[in-house]
Amino acid sequence: MQDKKNFGFGTQIRKSPYFNSTVKWGVTGFSVYNHMYIPRDFGCPEQNFWNLVNEAILCDVAVERQVEITGPDAAKFVQLLTPRDLSKLSVGQCKYVLIVNNEGGILNDPVLLRLKENHFWLSLADSDILLWAQGVAVNSKLDVKICEPDVSPLQLQGPNSGKIMEALFGKSIIDLKYYWFRELDLDGIPLIVSRTGWSSELGYELYLRDGSMGDKLWEKIMVAGKKFGIKPGHTSSIRRIEGGMLSYHADADINTNPYEVGLGRLVNLDIDANFVGKKALNLINVNGIKRKQVGVVLNCEPLTRPNTTFWEVTKNENVVGKITSAVYSPRLKKNIALAMISIEQSELNNELDVKINDKLVKATIVEKPFYDPQKKIASA
Repeated sequence: MQDKKNFGFGTQIRKSPYFNSTVKWGVTGFSVYNHMYIPRDFGCPEQNFWNLVNEAILCDVAVERQVEITGPDAAKFVQLLTPRDLSKLSVGQCKYVLIVNNEGGILNDPVLLRLKENHFWLSLADSDILLWAQGVAVNSKLDVKICEPDVSPLQLQGPNSGKIMEALFGKSIIDLKYYWFRELDLDGIPLIVSRTGWSSELGYELYLRDGSMGDKLWEKIMVAGKKFGIKPGHTSSIRRIEGGMLSYHADADINTNPYEVGLGRLVNLDIDANFVGKKALNLINVNGIKRKQVGVVLNCEPLTRPNTTFWEVTKNENVVGKITSAVYSPRLKKNIALAMISIEQSELNNELDVKINDKLVKATIVEKPFYDPQKKIASA
């Protein structure tokens, strides 16, 4: 285990309200996400995966920063930001949305929460949407206020997460529906609690609304979860790739459009709102795409860790795409990957070559997601 005294931290990158708790509970490594430190290791990634799918893990995801949008025109402005139809979004409901630029390129894939008729949060992936939203607002002529509130999420994920939530909040929490939330108070700790999470497992996110109470909230959850096998953890690359979940900057970026990654369902071109990127997305929809995200099985020895670079994919020695995320799944006993492949080579069962550290590995295109494609576990 790395000596914690050797951790080096600069003032230009923020610490979460749970930072001290994660160090206390054994974090062994950090990464940086949205200009903030995020715990990336609590020991063995495979054991973290099994803790997630068999019991429960608590993850510091305060890096999922919130963009708060309020004001008389907030609802109109939020619809301007996303191509997904929000006309039926109720107060207390969440939606997975996309934010795209004028060319239809994906800038972020946040979860949107509607707290009041004209009060919204965008719970972000890893990009500076606060700055983007403020820039769009300047030219929108809409009456809105945009800021980053003091809100820091935790993720409680896994099959025992519901039992832990019941221990914390009582039986009433159990009927909280998938992609809905409630405003709650836990012994004086102000929270928004949602039935969401970046794991493809049953889970909850607890949005702390007072950063000074981070350690107190962390400890309360760990105490309540002890008898249910809770462990400190980190977002699992294994489970999210099994579930076909996107990681921004890896599987999608500003040069990726929604149709390429199978998210055309989040683009509603027939709504009246002239959202950013509407013209470009309409053109892409008419003309079709030139590449497509696919699932791939890599036929080689088990990978010892996820990829840290994009791996070149070839067919008959011609480059046809790249592996964007790859990992060994101990449950499926396969090396699984997400890849961006030219449309001509994207058909199921097509066999390709992948270059990994100057070695060619055979690969086969398969259906994705690799596990629980209907997301019955997460939505149970």
